Amino acid sequence: MQVLQAVMQQSGVAFGTSGARGLVSAMTDDVCAAYTQAFVRTVQRTFTFTQVAIAIDLRPSSLRIAEACAKMLRQLDLEVIFCGAIPTPALALFAQNRHIPGIMVTGSHIPFDRNGLKFYRPDGEITKSDEADMLACELLPLFETATSLPAENNQAKEEYMQRYKMLLGDQALTGLKLAIYQHSSVGRDLIYTLLVDLGAEVICLERSDTFVPIDTEAVSAEDMQRGKDWSARYNVDAIISTDGDGDRPLISDEQGNWLRGDIVGLLTAKALRISHLAVPVSCNTAIETSGFFKKVIRTRIGSPFVIAGMQELQGNGATSVAGFEANGGFLLGSGVPHAPALESLPTRDAVLPIVTLLSEIKAQQKPLSDLVAALPQRFTISDRLQNFPTEKSKTLLFNWIKNPADMLHTLQLQEVIVGVDTKDGFRVSMESGRIVHLRPSGNAPEFRCYIEDSDQASAQTLLCHVMGQLKILY
Repeated sequence: MQVLQAVMQQSGVAFGTSGARGLVSAMTDDVCAAYTQAFVRTVQRTFTFTQVAIAIDLRPSSLRIAEACAKMLRQLDLEVIFCGAIPTPALALFAQNRHIPGIMVTGSHIPFDRNGLKFYRPDGEITKSDEADMLACELLPLFETATSLPAENNQAKEEYMQRYKMLLGDQALTGLKLAIYQHSSVGRDLIYTLLVDLGAEVICLERSDTFVPIDTEAVSAEDMQRGKDWSARYNVDAIISTDGDGDRPLISDEQGNWLRGDIVGLLTAKALRISHLAVPVSCNTAIETSGFFKKVIRTRIGSPFVIAGMQELQGNGATSVAGFEANGGFLLGSGVPHAPALESLPTRDAVLPIVTLLSEIKAQQKPLSDLVAALPQRFTISDRLQNFPTEKSKTLLFNWIKNPADMLHTLQLQEVIVGVDTKDGFRVSMESGRIVHLRPSGNAPEFRCYIEDSDQASAQTLLCHVMGQLKILY
C-alpha cells in the first residue's frame, strides 16, 4: 500500500511553508485525492466529523482540483460542503465555527501554472507534525467517479463579512473614499460589498479575468507606479488589494505608496491593543523598538511557525496574542479585550488589517502616511529570483553559513558582520545597521532576499545590488 511520501516524491507536489503546492500538470485527480485522504485520516485520529468544507480561488485549475478532493471525501463517506470562491480565512472561519475540517484550493500568489491545497483541522491550520503524519499515511486508490460538487453554500461568505461588521459597527467608514485593486483576487467582490456596507465610497480598478499572481512581499515596479497613478487620479484615502486567495493584504496610503506587510501588521496590532506578538524573523525590527508590545518572539517564516509561537505565548499566560507575517497576513491568536465580539482566527487574514487601519484613519482624522511616519524609521524591502533552483540556493546558504565572510565577498558588500541568524535561511546584521536576509522559498523554486535599513532609498539600493549579484550567480 502506497504512502503519501511516495506520492509527493513521484509527483513533485510537496508541502511548503503553508500547505502543499505544485505544478497544475502534476496535481492530477489521484494526487489531490491522495493528499485529501491523508489529511482526513490524520485529522480523524483526534476529531470526529461527518462533513468537510471546500473552497477555491479564481485560478483556472482550482475547480477541477476541488472536484478531485470531493471525490475522495465522498469515497470516505464524508459530506462535502462547497463554499465556492471565497478568501482562505473565510473558509477557515466557517470550518472553525462548525468544528469541521476545511480544504482550500489555492496557490496563493504563485503563477497560475501552479496550484495548491491548504488544510484546516476543526481547530485551525494543520501543524508541521500533522504534515509528517500525513506523509506516513497509507492510502487506498481513488475509485469514486462522480465529478460534480454540491450546490454552493454562501454561509461562509456571509459569516466572514458579519465578523467585521460587528467589529466596526454600521457606517463605521462613512466619509472615506477608497479604491480596490481587484485583479483576480478571490475576495474582490466580498471586500467591495463589505466596505460599501460600512459606509465607504469605493472605486473598483483593474478587474481581471486572467489570473494575476500578486505577491504582497515583492510588489512589482508596475504595481508600484499604478498605486501612485491611481492615487493622483482618484484622490482616495487608501487603495486596497489582496493576493490571490485573500489572506494577505496590500494597502497603500493616500499617496499611492504600498505599505510593507510588516508595517501593516505593526499598526494593526497597535490599534487592536495586542500585548504579545509572534512574528517571523524577516519582519521589521521597528516592532521591538516601537515599545508597543510587552513581548515579541521571532519564529521561522510560515504561518505554522507563527501559530506555534502564539501558542507558546498563550501557554505562558498571555491573553492578548496575535501574529503577522512580512506579507501582511494577520493571525489573531486570542480575543481582543476591547472588542469582545471579535473571536480568534489563528490563520492569515487580509480583511482584519484592512478594516482596522481604515477605521484608525477615520478615528484619528489623520492620513495613513502620518500613522506610518510616527513609527521608528526602519525600512524593509524584499524581492525574489524566480525559477532559481532550490538546491542551488540551499548550497549557497550552506557554504555562507559556514563562512559568512564568503557572502560579503560573493555579493561584493563592503560591510562588517556583527550578527548572524540561521533560524530560517541566512540573516546577517551589519555594523552599519543594515540587514541582509536570504532564503529559499518554501513553496516554489524561488530565492528570496529581504533587506532592512534606516533609509528607504538606501534599502532599495542595497536590494538592487544584492539581487544583481545573485542574478550573476544564477
